[in-house]
Amino acid sequence: MDIIFGNKALGRNLNQDRRLTRAYGAPMAKKIKLRLAVLSNAPTLSEVPTSPPDRRHQLKGDRSGQYAVDLIHPRRLIFEPNHEPLPRRADGGIDTDQVTAIRIIEVTDYH
Repeated sequence: MDIIFGNKALGRNLNQDRRLTRAYGAPMAKKIKLRLAVLSNAPTLSEVPTSPPDRRHQLKGDRSGQYAVDLIHPRRLIFEPNHEPLPRRADGGIDTDQVTAIRIIEVTDYH
């Protein structure tokens, strides 16, 4: 899957080992790198595991249309499909089989 970053600072932090470790600490940096590898190696969003340890899940409420993967509890890597228009299923939901690009938004505890 193609990955872009929501802003330049986030991209620099997540793409450079030294910055990643400085920003999030060594254990979290390792998890972030693992999750980014899973995301970038998946041909579509539907291929990202929905079971632990990755646990891709769609968010609701004010984060509708966004997804998350687990990092170190309670933090998550938040992203959204980077398609215009969004690929939709007949029921109106996002067709994860057609999502081939994502935009990383943030690393956060949204709870």
